Amino acid sequence: MTESFPKSEIFGLTSQIRRSAVSIVANIVEGYKRKSKLEKLRFLNISQSSLEETRFYLILANDLKYHDTKELLNSIEEISKMLNSYCNKIISSNIK
Repeated sequence: MTESFPKSEIFGLTSQIRRSAVSIVANIVEGYKRKSKLEKLRFLNISQSSLEETRFYLILANDLKYHDTKELLNSIEEISKMLNSYCNKIISSNIK
């Protein structure tokens, strides 16, 4: 999607979207292998923060008319729900 942005955004919005999107998944993966509940939740919370950052950038890209991001924003909402459910499951589990 970001390839269609103006070249002047390559070090701005394009870079920010790409980094925050990668951070979502990277922190889920890193948290998955952590042993303690608190460590898992810390990385999942970082992932949630990156998800919200990405949501903002997609709204901005839409407002600037760089791309119609409605479909991606719907995906962000679904991912947010899944992350929240995963966190709640960890909190209520017997994992220490």
